[in-house]
Amino acid sequence: MPQIRRLPDDLVNRIAAGEVVERPASALKELVENAIDAGAARIAIALTDGGLTRFEVTDDGCGMSREDMALALERHATSKLPDGQIEMVETLGFRGEALPSIASVARITIESRVRGAEDGWRMVLDHGHLIEEGPAALPPGTRIRVENLFGKVPARRKFLRTPRSEYIACLDIVRRLAMARPEIAFTLENGTDGKTRKALTTQADEPLPTRVAQIIARELKDNSVAIDLGRETEHGTMRLTGIAGLPTYNRGVADHQYLFVNGRPVKDRLLTGAVRGAYSDMLARDRHAVLALFLDLPPQDVDVNVHPAKTEVRFRDATGVRGFIVSGLRQALATGDRRSAQGPDRAVMERWQQEPAQPEQAPALRSIFDGRDWSPADQRSRVGEQRPEWTPQSAEALPSGRAEEAAPISEDAQQFPLGIARGQVAKTYIVAESADGLVLVDQHAAHERLVLERLRAAGAAEGVTRSQALLVPDVVEMDEADCDRLEDAAEGLGRYGLMIERFGPSAMLVRAVPSAIAKADSAKLLRDLADDIAKHGKNEDSGSLLLAERLEYVLATMACHGSVRAGRVLSLAEMNALLREMEATPRSGQCNHGRPTWVKLDMEDVEKLFGRH
Repeated sequence: MPQIRRLPDDLVNRIAAGEVVERPASALKELVENAIDAGAARIAIALTDGGLTRFEVTDDGCGMSREDMALALERHATSKLPDGQIEMVETLGFRGEALPSIASVARITIESRVRGAEDGWRMVLDHGHLIEEGPAALPPGTRIRVENLFGKVPARRKFLRTPRSEYIACLDIVRRLAMARPEIAFTLENGTDGKTRKALTTQADEPLPTRVAQIIARELKDNSVAIDLGRETEHGTMRLTGIAGLPTYNRGVADHQYLFVNGRPVKDRLLTGAVRGAYSDMLARDRHAVLALFLDLPPQDVDVNVHPAKTEVRFRDATGVRGFIVSGLRQALATGDRRSAQGPDRAVMERWQQEPAQPEQAPALRSIFDGRDWSPADQRSRVGEQRPEWTPQSAEALPSGRAEEAAPISEDAQQFPLGIARGQVAKTYIVAESADGLVLVDQHAAHERLVLERLRAAGAAEGVTRSQALLVPDVVEMDEADCDRLEDAAEGLGRYGLMIERFGPSAMLVRAVPSAIAKADSAKLLRDLADDIAKHGKNEDSGSLLLAERLEYVLATMACHGSVRAGRVLSLAEMNALLREMEATPRSGQCNHGRPTWVKLDMEDVEKLFGRH
């Protein structure tokens, strides 16, 4: 029979390291977080071969004394819980905890000097064993070098990826931490094959939008809206800040969504689901928003200890957090939604051609002013190409058109951002003249958004979504636990038009459904709602939130079929009425699928096309 025994300390440290140190990026994350908590104003990171050979973190923080350094290398030592309350974590974890885990699977050199001390101290450990220590000369702060990660743990070493892949993972970690701390200057450089290049350089005390745009994409600053909202909770204030990209500025993958909770980068399914819900009627299903959101709330309302690497969190009021993010994002986007993130495509603009110069025509043109006769035959002899003879009868076959005198732009019209309609192209695009340029509007995409907002406003005015009673109630068999969840949420679901009640221990009775989704599959709808309640808690509003998002999708589909179609001829009055309503309607800068409803060509660009700049 196997005997129960205590594991040796080095093996315990290696097991702990397996939970925290998966690759160079995870160890680097711990060291940079330590530097942040040390009060550093500058943090320099240097990698060699993506961290596989070596990585080093240098900061100018408070530093550690010889005694603190020795204590930080002991297991279960931390400065994160000064009063022993594990639910009151307010730092990223200054020293301790991760250091012994990293030291057990690599060669680590720690040098640190407390500000005001004459010299510092240095300790070198090789896979958990102290091999050297003594005084060290360095500026105030701490420098930690990690070499040969998993060098004596070949089973883990072989699972590491290529230097390029490990470098990309390290870069992502540093980017997220740099976004969370705009008051700190970060530098990151990577050396490969004897060549070193800087991958990231930021300045201290940068405005948050500037820092985020610099790290994600510089054009994000001009194609985003700022977010700054607060809400009072039982234990304090919950605040949401950051920047959110306009729906028309999107990506094909969700890798450009950066989420932070109390300054800690996280990859949380609840938060990503909230972002998806907020953009649900503004993005195509295969497109993803670009944003950086910072959620700050009292430490009692969030548990950061549910994952060894602290990349996941658990909220006390998950439904409230999700609803706060969804409403906050929608409110922020409503302030900048009349902008289009997409100006005229540069490649398209370059295909505009000026009238080609033909020097051979100059004598013929001068002959007009000289009073001499000129005929097409003369031009053919000069240019050398065949042209059809011109006759009065051939002029009758040319395309004809009718033009109305353009009314001048009044002083009131100068205030219209989308200008005054001047005409229609291809029975699809409205051409408008604004005070500072030309505006092209996709009439179908624009009207599709307007119809959706009307439907949504009508539903909000009613307060309760209209429902349609079923002639024969549907009986949906489900797990007893799912039935319990739906029964608890029945009152909240009823406000959205879904009338359900318990029908025995393992079935639900559906008596009415929202009118907008009268043809929906009741069984599938209830199962999705039960799954959502299980994920986000038993609060009655959690199921309602998913149902509301489903209704939004149905309304968007209805709006698409009920809007002005491409190919319909509009009068000038109709065009101008559409433009004025767009200017007064939230989220009118993009259709329900995330495409822009209008683009603008500045007058300066128009003048460049004619060489007038």
